[in-house]
Amino acid sequence: MYKEVWSNCLKIIKDNVPSISFRTWFEPIVPLRLENKVLTIQVPSPFFYEYLEEKYIDIISKTLRKELGYEAKLEYSIVMENPGQSSSKLYTIKLPAKNQIEIKNNPVNPINIEENAIKNVFIIPGIKKMNIDPRLNAEYSFENFVEGECNRLARSAGFAVSNNPGGTAFNPLLIYGDSGLGKTHLAQAIGIEIKDKYQEKTVLYVPANRFQSQFVEAIRNNTKNDFLHFYQMIDVLIIDDVHEFAGKEKTQDIFFHIFNHLHQSGKQLILTCDKPPVELQGLEQRLLSRFKWGLSADLQIPDYETRVAILRQKTYKDGITLPEEVVEYIATHITDNVRELEGALISLLAQSTLNKKEITLNLAKEMIDKLIKNTKREVSIDYIQKVVCNYFDVPVDSLQSKTRKREIVQARQVAMYFSKNLTKSSLATIGSQIGGKDHATVLHACKTVNNLVETDKQFKTQIEEIEKKLKF
Repeated sequence: MYKEVWSNCLKIIKDNVPSISFRTWFEPIVPLRLENKVLTIQVPSPFFYEYLEEKYIDIISKTLRKELGYEAKLEYSIVMENPGQSSSKLYTIKLPAKNQIEIKNNPVNPINIEENAIKNVFIIPGIKKMNIDPRLNAEYSFENFVEGECNRLARSAGFAVSNNPGGTAFNPLLIYGDSGLGKTHLAQAIGIEIKDKYQEKTVLYVPANRFQSQFVEAIRNNTKNDFLHFYQMIDVLIIDDVHEFAGKEKTQDIFFHIFNHLHQSGKQLILTCDKPPVELQGLEQRLLSRFKWGLSADLQIPDYETRVAILRQKTYKDGITLPEEVVEYIATHITDNVRELEGALISLLAQSTLNKKEITLNLAKEMIDKLIKNTKREVSIDYIQKVVCNYFDVPVDSLQSKTRKREIVQARQVAMYFSKNLTKSSLATIGSQIGGKDHATVLHACKTVNNLVETDKQFKTQIEEIEKKLKF
C-alpha cells in the first residue's frame, strides 16, 4: 500500500519538476511504511532532508494529501554514518516533516542534528556521487554557442576536453576574456557535453564566489574536512571567475589542495577568469603556475560576421523573423560583447510587442540610439588608434606594420598605453589588435610612456591633449 501511494505521488511530481531534479532528489527516496496516514520515507542524508523541505515540500504535501486526504503527514528516516565509530555501519534517525528537528529511537548515540547537518548546497556527507546536481544550465550548450574567429581556439579545446575529460593536455583548461564574451556559456557547454557522454562522471559547476562562501561556512561549522573531501571526489570541476579568489589566502590554500588532488587523480579542471594567468594579481604563484600547466584560451570581442551569426541563431531559435537590414544594423552598432548584443535584440522585440509596432529599420535605429545613449560609452581600441594616429599624423594601418620608424613606434606605444588605461581589454587582446604584439610588448609600451610622461614635459602635454580628445 505505501509503495503504491508513493509511486502515485512520484507520477505527479515527475510531471512538475525538471527531469534532472527528479533524478537527483526523488529517485533516491525509498518509501518505508504507512501508518495512520503517516508516510515514512528514507533519504540519504540530513542535507537531502533539508533540501526537500526547502524546495519541494509544497508539491510533496499536495500530492500526498491527494492520495491520503488532508490529514496526511510525512515522516523522514535519514540514513547517517555514526560519527563516533570508524566503521561505515549505518543507523536511522526519525525526523518530523517540518521546522523543529527531533531525534526518535536513535539506536546508537544521540546527535544534535542542527549542529552536525551541513546546509551548504554542495557539502553532503555520505551522499552518493550519482546524486550530485551538476548545476548546469541546459541553454549553455555547444549547439547554442556560435563559433567564430574570436573563440575558435577556446571552443575547439573545450570540445576536445568534452570528448576525453582528464585525458588531454588541456588540463586545466583556462578560458579568459572580458565580461559578456561567453566564458560561462563555453565552460558549462563542456560540462553538459561530458555529462551526456559520460553519465557516470560527476560534473560540478561552481562560481568562485559561491565556492568562497561555502568554504567560509565550512570553517564556521567546523566541517572543513567535509568540504575538502567533497570537492576531491568530483570528476570534472568547473570554477567560474577564478580571479575572484584574489586576496583570499585561505580560499586559495584549500583550492590549491583540491586542484592538486584532482589533477594528480586524472580528473578534469575547467577555469574561467577575466585575464590570462600572467596578468592575474592577488593570486599565489603556486596557483598561477598550475593554471599554466594546461591551456589558456582567450575569448575576444566577436567580429561583425560572428555578431550577425549570433543574432540569426537567436531569432531562429525563438521563431522570430527579422529583416536582414535590421540584423545588420544591430550587429554594426552593438560591438562590445555578446550579452549586450542579445540584450539589444530583446529590447527591440519588447518595443515591438508592447507598442504593437512592426520591426523595421527605423524602429531598430530608434531603439539602438536610446540604448547607446543610456549606456556609458567605453572607448574602443579601434577608436583609440584612430585618435592617436590623427594626432601624430600617421596612417592608422601603419600601427599594424613591422616598421621601426620612431614616430610609428611611439604612436603604437601611446595607443597601447591608452588602451590599457581606458578599456577593460586584457594585455593580450590589446597587443593582438595593435600590431599583433604580445602582452610583454604592451607592458613595455606602457612603462615607456609612463617614464616619458614623468621626464618629458612636452610629451606629457601631448598625452594630456590626446586624453582630452578620447574622453570628449
